[in-house]
Amino acid sequence: MQLRMKRWIGILLVVTILLISSFLTYVYLNDRPGGFSDQRVSKLLGMDETIHIPNGKTPEMAIQKFRSEQYASQFIHEEPVEGGMIVFTQRASTESSNLQIEFVRKRIFGWKWGWGGGYGIGKSSSNPSAMDYMSMPRLEHIKSPFPIIFGNVLNPAIKRITVETKENGTPISTEAKLVEVGAERNIWFVLLPSTASTPLHIKALNEEGILIASKEINDPNDSGSLIIKD
Repeated sequence: MQLRMKRWIGILLVVTILLISSFLTYVYLNDRPGGFSDQRVSKLLGMDETIHIPNGKTPEMAIQKFRSEQYASQFIHEEPVEGGMIVFTQRASTESSNLQIEFVRKRIFGWKWGWGGGYGIGKSSSNPSAMDYMSMPRLEHIKSPFPIIFGNVLNPAIKRITVETKENGTPISTEAKLVEVGAERNIWFVLLPSTASTPLHIKALNEEGILIASKEINDPNDSGSLIIKD
């Protein structure tokens, strides 16, 4: 009886080792630059060649490796999301308001860039913006935390921002998260439900809850700015 038990234990141990080894091999082949994951993304993007997305030990390293080792943007905020991290970056500029987001996936062997985008809007001294924004829609067949709408708060009178949209035909209003990223400097963002649809209605309110700026967006890939209402 003991001999039979030892044989079963030995068989189970071998099977367990084989399963773990197979799993780790698949994960490596899936996540390595040019692996299964990159092949799927490339195919969905309609690319003829496979994109090679490197892995990094940290979200910042993954972004720098993918964008280039000389990535000049400043990392200003990280927001944990399901499956990874959204990283906000900006380039130093006195001529324009700019912001970039990068979605980085958490993998067994580190971090891997998943998607990103950004904008730059020229500043106007005659008609200064109260805030700016960029809308990024949900990615078809690619798992991500999008849709998202985000931007800079450029007027200190703005204390709250909401985004109104529809989810399966039902109107919903989502409160934006405002994050201080420097001296008297805030960014804002809203992670919308995956089924949210345009139009999106951005509302900016002051400390008393009075509406001071608003805009309706009909393009899910839109970017622009809002002016304080007279």
